[in-house]
Amino acid sequence: MADPSTYRPEPGTIPTQPGVYRFRDPHGRVIYVGKAKNLRARLSSYFQDLAGLHQRTATMVTTAASVEWTVVETEVAALQLEYSWIKEYDPRFNVKYRDDKSYPWLAVTLNEEFPRVMVGRGAKKKGVKYFGPYSHAWAIRDTVDLLLRVFPMRSCSNGVFKRSQQIGRPCLLGYIDKCAAPCVGKVDAEEHREIAEDFCDFIGGRTDAFVRRVEREMYAASQAQDYEKAARLRDDLGALNKALERQAVVFGDGTDADVIALVEDPLEVAVQIFHVRAGRIRGQRGWVADRVADLDTAGLVGEFLLQLYAGEDGDAIPKEILVPVLPEDVQTFEQLLTEARGSKVRVRIPQRGDKRTLQETVAANAAQSLALHKTKRASDLTARNQALEEIQKALDLPAAPLRIECYDVSNLQGTEVVASMVVFEDGLARKSEYRRFVIRTVDGQNDVASMHEVITRRFKRLLDERIEHGAVPGGDLAGGEVDPHEGPLLIDPDTGKARKFAYVPGLVVVDGGPPQVAAAQRALDELGIDDIPVCGLAKRLEEVWLPGDPDPVIMARSSEGLYLLQRIRDEAHRFAINHHRSRRSKTMVESVLDDVPGLGEVRRKSLIKYFGSMKKLRAASAAEIAEVPGIGPATADAILNAVAQQGAARKTVSVNTATGEIEEG
Repeated sequence: MADPSTYRPEPGTIPTQPGVYRFRDPHGRVIYVGKAKNLRARLSSYFQDLAGLHQRTATMVTTAASVEWTVVETEVAALQLEYSWIKEYDPRFNVKYRDDKSYPWLAVTLNEEFPRVMVGRGAKKKGVKYFGPYSHAWAIRDTVDLLLRVFPMRSCSNGVFKRSQQIGRPCLLGYIDKCAAPCVGKVDAEEHREIAEDFCDFIGGRTDAFVRRVEREMYAASQAQDYEKAARLRDDLGALNKALERQAVVFGDGTDADVIALVEDPLEVAVQIFHVRAGRIRGQRGWVADRVADLDTAGLVGEFLLQLYAGEDGDAIPKEILVPVLPEDVQTFEQLLTEARGSKVRVRIPQRGDKRTLQETVAANAAQSLALHKTKRASDLTARNQALEEIQKALDLPAAPLRIECYDVSNLQGTEVVASMVVFEDGLARKSEYRRFVIRTVDGQNDVASMHEVITRRFKRLLDERIEHGAVPGGDLAGGEVDPHEGPLLIDPDTGKARKFAYVPGLVVVDGGPPQVAAAQRALDELGIDDIPVCGLAKRLEEVWLPGDPDPVIMARSSEGLYLLQRIRDEAHRFAINHHRSRRSKTMVESVLDDVPGLGEVRRKSLIKYFGSMKKLRAASAAEIAEVPGIGPATADAILNAVAQQGAARKTVSVNTATGEIEEG
């Protein structure tokens, strides 16, 4: 690990102009490329105290051994140079939006004497007209096959074309009227190019004119009693309509736009883009990328726009790009894209209407893509084994933690303090083993003391059950069974199953930093347990803390082990929040009913059990309340009055979507 101070440039030597900078590792490899409006201000931010840097940034600057920069005249030039360097060096700490496959294009070779339509992948060639990209090559081929009967242009390879010229006979497509057969002179080069240009216009979105023209020709042939031609045109019209049906109309005004959405978590970001041309969805693409750079949503959008459009030109860049958040230098991006396209390009956030609705749809696709990615990753046995091995190695554990328990505390301004315990075995959630706790001895908002109480209660229960059955911690059990991975179990003689809290975890994880870790370790020490490892996972920087260590354990952002720890921590947080909300709802009902005359504890509990929440009780009528056993009409009226008074005086309760915590306003 390098000390950034050893290669920090003197502040006065760094220019204040726009430019692009590169961090290199000790072997000279470029590991990060960035741009800045002011190089001095940006580079100085990397060389502050490591404790003040984001963990990902700290990892980058400690991996690097040198930094260099290039000054440019404008911010647009900086964007262009940044893209060139990212493409050339493939730096490991830049976000990489990569496909797990190559997306196909529909290409028309207008640079040839007899243009050819084909499906291709990879780099674009000059003089070739491209459409797409599309999700599936077979879908493009089906559409092209439909359109060739209307636009019979060449689709054969150069070898087939030359062979047909030599023998003087067209291929099969020429015989079935899906090719105008320019190879044998049925049409000349000019006529064939007109067919190819009409095909490009139709694929490009100018469809109405062709449909109307075919309809006119069909009716004219019918009136002229040329029924064979009319039938052929009818079939052509059906092929056109069938091709159009496959492309959903989303914008009635014929907009050309790319609609982009991002869904992110601390480790990964999912991106989806819908390509809309002439108001129709022409293609869709998606990525799930590792977050290896310290970027907010605006920065991620900027990186995506740079990687998607830099190097493109002409119609490959749409007139409008709809994004969820504007990049910081949106004017610079618009200027760069406008120059590349040759006409005005706008980057904006849709506010309402069809465009807003479509972006919400794209965002839903991105969320599903990220969820599916996580599910596949979690269900991958190899990845789970790798995660457990990485945790064992990073925390220096004697064995891979096949059972991991995670604890989280939730409260609202010190009231209704609850905690959760979730269990993962072999890297998978074991929901039947989840437990909830109500904090009893801690007054006020004290997460550290609450964590101490939860750990004490959980493992004291384990010790009590073992003492009750004549066992000692770590020892064998009389008449019991021993799991080679989890240690001795306590078997319930009535059910033949392991008792609650009978398993010894291979690792205890707490949601928090050094204070919470110290509290958990102290609880285990007080119980005389010294063979259960403890660690904490702090939310802000995703750092792993061990008891007594002044510095955290830094796990790689792409680490399967860190990914597993984060999933466990997030599940514990979700479980604690749900428990807290359910208890708060019941507490609100009880507090409202305390002052209702004639409503004792037994009938109050019956009422709570019957309705379950304040929302349902508030929506009930007096007759519905009177149906509860023991509640008469007079008491029901009194309950309604109490609920109405409480509703008028109650505070607004909301959930902070960023933290998941309940807030009062």
